Amino acid sequence: MRVLLSTFGGRGDVEPLVGLAIALREAGAGVRVCAPPDCAERLDQFGVELVPIGQSVREMVHGPAPTRVPDVPRKAAELMAEQFAELPAAAEGSDVMVATGLFPVTASVQSVAERLGIRYVYAAYCPIFLPSPAHRPQSAPTRPLPPDVTDWKELDALAIEGYNAVFGAALNRERAAIGLSPVDNVRDHVFTADPWLAADPTLAPWPADAANPVDVVQTGAWMVPDPRPLDPGLKAFLDAGDPPVYVGFGSMPAPQHAAEVALAAIRAHGRRAVVSRGWAGLTPSASADDVRVVAEVNHRALFRRCAAVVHHGGAGTTTTAALTGAPQVLIPQMADQPYFAARVAALGIGAAHSGPSPTVESLAAALGQALSPETRSRAAATAATIRPDGAAVAANLILDL
Repeated sequence: MRVLLSTFGGRGDVEPLVGLAIALREAGAGVRVCAPPDCAERLDQFGVELVPIGQSVREMVHGPAPTRVPDVPRKAAELMAEQFAELPAAAEGSDVMVATGLFPVTASVQSVAERLGIRYVYAAYCPIFLPSPAHRPQSAPTRPLPPDVTDWKELDALAIEGYNAVFGAALNRERAAIGLSPVDNVRDHVFTADPWLAADPTLAPWPADAANPVDVVQTGAWMVPDPRPLDPGLKAFLDAGDPPVYVGFGSMPAPQHAAEVALAAIRAHGRRAVVSRGWAGLTPSASADDVRVVAEVNHRALFRRCAAVVHHGGAGTTTTAALTGAPQVLIPQMADQPYFAARVAALGIGAAHSGPSPTVESLAAALGQALSPETRSRAAATAATIRPDGAAVAANLILDL
């Protein structure tokens, strides 16, 4: 069997596909990944074949002219054109195509799979991206849902209308070019009636409700089995004192003065710090003996040695911290991050910071909650319930298709 995995986005979009690719390969399947060029080095670490499609996501987010919300319809059309041009050749010989990430890309994968007669699977990393009366529907970019409307069916109809308005014309134009008929509900056509949820059932449970319009298969989170040892310099820093507090925002833009604010809040609790540069280049203004700055690192190995983890609330970082039993402080910036912040708070395994831009005082207060004995005890207990086998579960389901 040959499987094509496709996504477009930052590290949090790509990393789960790396985990799934490894699990598929171990199960005997051939695997190829279509993703932006930024992830080439990461896939090469595990010998996973990459077909790079599209421009650098890092450039789109952190470059001199980052993509803004008003640019989304135009950028979506460009992404679809690139995907429709490159995917058919990349999919040659594939039996299954699995798509995650930005909607223009998943929509392109679905159409190409349909044209080639290949089985297609859509997967989301968070429940809120799939339609359910248990949560407010996700609106399309540039088409926010009216805040005064509360009826779910009305909201869902407006969400579908928004997806059609933003993505419908470009998608149907590309579909027509390869001989496919137009679709009048692009969201549900791409999501399908039986999407997969690649999220941990403890952290992000799918709501058990007979009224759910889709039949979701929850596999668990797709995690990478990372064997890398910690850098000797980092290990020496960890060995030299009490467990530090980790701070990082992954591939996200960081709040203004995030490094200095975080260090001041951490020092207010008498703790040392490990600061991850990430795509935002998070770096303290001055070096100090109580701070270690890191780049690429094995998060699972590092978090096990941290007193707490302060981060943006991405699905992957949240799941990894929960798996290691590290208390968390989430400073959500966008998308699914407020959801995971709320879940961490509800589970009692950390604190959800109110708002995306912390002050020293507000972050110190949230950190105090995360560092409490009660939170650490709850985080340790919850760690035993986090499933690390989601990628293997998904790989077996793919082999069964």
